[in-house]
Amino acid sequence: MATARSLLRILREPVRPDTRANLARSWNRVPAHLRVPRQMLGRAGNGCGATIGAMPRCDFACAGCYLEEGANQVPPMALDQVKAQIRMLRPTLGHAGNLQLTDGELTLRPEEELIELLRYARSLDLIPMLMTHGDAFRRRPHLLERLVVEGGLVEVSIHIDTTQRGRLGASYREARCEEELMPLRDEFAALFREVARRTGRPLRGATTMTVTSGNLSGVPAVVRWLTRNADVFRLVSFQPAAQVGRTEAGLGSGVTVEALWEQIARGLEGPAADPARLERGQMWVGHPDCSRYLAGVVAIEKGSSPRFHPVRIDGDPVDERAVDGFLARFGGISFRLDGRAERFARLIAILLHEPRFVLGSLWSFARAWLRRLDPERPWSCAGRLLAGRLSLRGLVLVSHHFMNRQEALSPRGQERLGLCVFHVPFGGQLVPMCAANTLGLREELYHELRRQDRSAEHSRTAEPDSRAAKGKSGVRAGP
Repeated sequence: MATARSLLRILREPVRPDTRANLARSWNRVPAHLRVPRQMLGRAGNGCGATIGAMPRCDFACAGCYLEEGANQVPPMALDQVKAQIRMLRPTLGHAGNLQLTDGELTLRPEEELIELLRYARSLDLIPMLMTHGDAFRRRPHLLERLVVEGGLVEVSIHIDTTQRGRLGASYREARCEEELMPLRDEFAALFREVARRTGRPLRGATTMTVTSGNLSGVPAVVRWLTRNADVFRLVSFQPAAQVGRTEAGLGSGVTVEALWEQIARGLEGPAADPARLERGQMWVGHPDCSRYLAGVVAIEKGSSPRFHPVRIDGDPVDERAVDGFLARFGGISFRLDGRAERFARLIAILLHEPRFVLGSLWSFARAWLRRLDPERPWSCAGRLLAGRLSLRGLVLVSHHFMNRQEALSPRGQERLGLCVFHVPFGGQLVPMCAANTLGLREELYHELRRQDRSAEHSRTAEPDSRAAKGKSGVRAGP
C-alpha cells in the first residue's frame, strides 16, 4: 500500500512541493542582472553543502591545501556533531540534495563511523558524495565495496593531480605532468566498474583537479580521459588554486576562467572543441565568477573518438525551447533516489502533465539531437542507438573558483559571498565556503575542537583521582 501511495503521489506531482518551495527561495536570492536563462540556481537546483571539521587531518601533504597549518593536530568532530551539521544543511539542500562529506580525509575515520554518516545522510533523503584522495581504497581494497553495500554510498569524488604529495607508488608521488597520472585514473575507473559489477549497485564517480599555472596544460588530457570513461566518471570539478590555508606561496590565483575553459575545449572532439561554442554552452549556479558548468552528452561508437555535445547552447532556439521550457515546468525534478517503478511513474507523470510540450518541443529537441550526433544520417543514428552500437553517456564539466582573502573582502567578493551556493554549518548558521576559507572561520572551528579535546582529556585524567578520593572517604567507587 505504501508503494502504491508513493507512486500515486508521483503521478499527481512529479516535482515535490517542498522542492518547488526551495527553488523559489533560491531564485529570490538571485540579483536581477543574473536572472538569465543560463542561471540554474532556483531553476534546476539549490547548490550543495559540506561538512566541516568532520576529519581535519590528512595523510597527504599537497602543495595546494585549504586546511590550516596545524590541521593535522586537530581532533575530528564527534559523530553526533557531524550529524547535527547534516541536519542543519537538510532544509536548504532539500530532497535528494547534494551533500559533500569532506574537510580533510574522511577515510581516516573508523570505517563504522563513516558508514554511519552515510546511512544517516541517506535517512534524511540526501545524497552524500564522499570526497577523498582515494588511496584508502588502494590500501584497503575492501573499503569501497563495504561503503557501497553497508553505507549505501552511490557517489564518490576522487581528487587526482600533480599538486598532491603522499600518493602510494613512487611513479605517482613524483609525477611531473598529468599524463603520468593516467594509469592511476585508469586504476580507479577499473575499481569503480568492478565494485558496481560485484555489488549490482549504482556507483557514480567524479574527480577533482587542482589547477595551477604548472599543470594547466594537462587539462586537455584529463578531459580526453573523462570522455573515454564517462560510463563511470560523470563529473569533473576543475579548481584553480586559491591562495588560502596552507597552499604553497605563489601557487594560487594563477589561472583565469578564460584560460581554463580554453584548455577544456582543447580536450574535446567535435563542435564543442570551439571555445566560443563551448562558452555558449556554459551555465551558472549562482555567481558566474564562482562556478560554471557544462552539462553534456558523450557519444561513444566503436571506431570513433568520443564526442562531447553540450545539452544546451545559448541562442539555439530548439535548445532554449526544450531545456528552458522543461525547467519552467519541471525544474528541480530528481530521479536520483527513485527505484525502477518510481522512475517510470515520474516519466509517465511528465507526459500526463504536459503532453503538448512533450510531443512538441521535446520531440523537436530529440530530432535536433539526432542531426547533431550524425548530421549526414540522423535516422541511421537512431537505428544505431536502438541497436546499442552507439551509446550516450552524461558528463558534466565544472569549474569552481574559490577566493583568497583579498578577493573575498572586495565589493565583488562580497557580492559573490551573498550569492554563494556552497555552504558549511558554522555557529548555528550556514556560511559560504569561501568565508570559512578566508575569514578565519575554519581556524575558529579548529580552535574550538582542540579546546573540546583538551577538556575531554582533562575529565578523563581527573576521573581516577576523583574515584580514589571517594574510596578513601568510605564511599564505594564502583560495583
